[in-house]
Amino acid sequence: MGDNKRMNKPERAYDLIAFDWDGTLYDSTAAITLAIQRSVGDLGYPVPSRERASYVIGLGLQEALAYAAPDVPESRYIELGQRYRHHFSQAIGELTLFEGVLPLLHDLKAAGFKLAVATGKSRAGLNEVLSGLDVAGLFDDSRTADETAGKPNPQMLFELMASCAVSPDRVLMVGDTSHDLLMANRAGCSALGVTYGAHDAAALEACHPRHVVDDVPALRDWLLAS
Repeated sequence: MGDNKRMNKPERAYDLIAFDWDGTLYDSTAAITLAIQRSVGDLGYPVPSRERASYVIGLGLQEALAYAAPDVPESRYIELGQRYRHHFSQAIGELTLFEGVLPLLHDLKAAGFKLAVATGKSRAGLNEVLSGLDVAGLFDDSRTADETAGKPNPQMLFELMASCAVSPDRVLMVGDTSHDLLMANRAGCSALGVTYGAHDAAALEACHPRHVVDDVPALRDWLLAS
């Protein structure tokens, strides 16, 4: 009877779960949006709307600023990026993981999943926030936009798959923006959208994810059942 139970147990659908960081695991959407708006204002250009500024979350910094602040000339991108980092760094001490994320990560790790981060942050930026969180040993690897191609280019997922020795059909990308889900599509991976970050359900559904969830408890239920 024991053998039959093992034979009838459904196979886990994924081996590697790659998470976006901002707006998916880390409650930083509002802080990023405000930092973008303030940095553009610092340079004396029209401040982007909250919708335009939040849309670019998940992209690499240069791509994000180019979209959010189209009036700013490329010659001032470095200065604009510096102002953005200044404003965002002031908020870091007040930011943390979404409630329920840390126990979820521990449970996924205990269940045997490999976990990774695929983010539009810089390596320095990701390391800065990770250093203040109790996440040591939870992630098998990570990729940032400044050390590989930014989203929605699939290169960071390709590199994570190679590093973790996992094929595309065994990978799930979890993210709060269409940039995350499009990256997964282009890498040949499955995707799961979360609506509590930067993009709404309609934008996520347009990228044809496996599922879309509205909160961390629903995310937990879906992932642990997969």
